[in-house]
Amino acid sequence: MSEITPSIRIEGVDTDYIDGQYQSTGGLTAATLQFKLPLKQDGYRKLWNKEVTCFLNEYDSVPIFRGWIKRIKEDFDEIEIYAQDAIGYMVLGGDPGKAKIALTEEDNLDGLTVGNAIRKAISKAQLSTKIGTDIIGDTTPTVSSSNPPLRGTLGVLDIIKTLISRAVDNSGDIPRPNIARIVDDGSMSQLIIELESELSSSTINFVFGSDKNITDLKIVNKKIPTVIIVNGSGVKGTYVHEGALAAYDRTYLEVTNEALLSPAECQDFAQKLFRANLEAQFEYGIETFEGAYLSENDIIRIETDSPEFSGAYRVRGKKISFSPSSFSIGLNINKKPPTLAEYIAQQDN
Repeated sequence: MSEITPSIRIEGVDTDYIDGQYQSTGGLTAATLQFKLPLKQDGYRKLWNKEVTCFLNEYDSVPIFRGWIKRIKEDFDEIEIYAQDAIGYMVLGGDPGKAKIALTEEDNLDGLTVGNAIRKAISKAQLSTKIGTDIIGDTTPTVSSSNPPLRGTLGVLDIIKTLISRAVDNSGDIPRPNIARIVDDGSMSQLIIELESELSSSTINFVFGSDKNITDLKIVNKKIPTVIIVNGSGVKGTYVHEGALAAYDRTYLEVTNEALLSPAECQDFAQKLFRANLEAQFEYGIETFEGAYLSENDIIRIETDSPEFSGAYRVRGKKISFSPSSFSIGLNINKKPPTLAEYIAQQDN
């Protein structure tokens, strides 16, 4: 096990923190860093919106977190600081409301691929100094931001989520969505687009065992889309699963696949999307003391003495609690049915 000795820096200056917690839930939600500092006599009134970085080890060249201070709370002899990453800054835009842009018939994102449309939206919202798009890439397959066109005053993060959801890859056995996430290039946060990792063929980034480095486990039951709308090349198909609708309520998913040429092809693709989402319905939270450098969309392997419970899992999010002398790690992972939990339950009996 590699020793972790986190450091927290404000505007590049090391702090003498008491303890802290980093958390990222994935899925284009803001990562957060909360930490406590000893209260100085002059207070911390001027820290709001200052850049904060957190490194897991002093020799790391890239921080695990880069963000900006959003809230400060003084309490007796210490002060608690709450910071959010570039996704959080995009939601707030440095102000009490969302970062928004107005899209009209004359000024819009039309005619661009998703990657280029997102780059333009971030630039129009004047967020380019907080979140870079130098290595953003594009969706697989590439789709147009014009289908359908975006109009009105819209939140930048809402635009990104809408555009990303339109592209789904159908080249494998199971359709795979595109995702967007934040990476750090050592000097600033960068937004990238990539396909959701494939459990059966992606590189394994870490191995866990139920009897060696998993200390606890919980299950989260996610919502799944029950009404799926697929836009093809000038055609459209909708799939509604009545049984799931009664069980899980009405949740919508709309995507674009311009390789589909008929309503029947669109509806068949929508059924495949429903099955793919149903298989990934369960997320697990595992408590461990390893895997601190894992990122969203990385693949891990769980090894047990029963092959039916072993296999690949996809990292969804991560939580690290730490102090100068201790740390613990929590990972959110997902896969198909909840076989891992069944195995842990068997071991506990």
